[in-house]
Amino acid sequence: MKASKSTSARGGRREGAGRPAGDSKLFTFRAPGPLARVIEAQENKTEFITRCIASQLTAEGDTVQESQKMLRGLGDAWPATRMAEARLPFFDIRIVAGFPLPLDADERAQDIDLLRLLCPHPEASYLIRVQGDSMIDANIHSGDIVIVDKSNRHPSENEVAVCELNGEYTLKYFVLRDGQGWLVPANPDYPEIPVREGDDFSVWGTVTYVIHSVHR
Repeated sequence: MKASKSTSARGGRREGAGRPAGDSKLFTFRAPGPLARVIEAQENKTEFITRCIASQLTAEGDTVQESQKMLRGLGDAWPATRMAEARLPFFDIRIVAGFPLPLDADERAQDIDLLRLLCPHPEASYLIRVQGDSMIDANIHSGDIVIVDKSNRHPSENEVAVCELNGEYTLKYFVLRDGQGWLVPANPDYPEIPVREGDDFSVWGTVTYVIHSVHR
């Protein structure tokens, strides 16, 4: 007896079946006891973990998009890790305003990584182009680029800091007087800003270098 050809619709890929294409990835990790118990208590563990990570990134401004969005009021911002490597000849001598010294011998020079020199902690540093002249007496002019180290959130009164006050970002000195915090500009045309009890305030980072042209 000749076998009949199967007409079953089974087998093969059905349209719309399977997981939709996307950029999601599967991660596995081992959690310590207390954290594992918290995760186990969640009804939707994946959603809980994803929400916690997203919340932490937003709070610390660790994503490029979040940091650029938050700092938009100060000016354009770029993470230091996105900057291309730049090596320049470096003459390790003490130059004085006296008799001229020969600097034309290549054997006297050594290459240095400019980014590493200016950003000791590039993974925690941002370059921000300044808008405004409230820090002009600190030699920070509108259009200058400041390098901000986020790993230093405890500046001295002589260090310029990026501060967040009630959702707004500003470049100022942070000074404590009799327990009262003040945001102090370096321009007499701008007022000092008190940080009052109940304000949402934090130091986002400390300025380490200022880059500007000597020709204005």
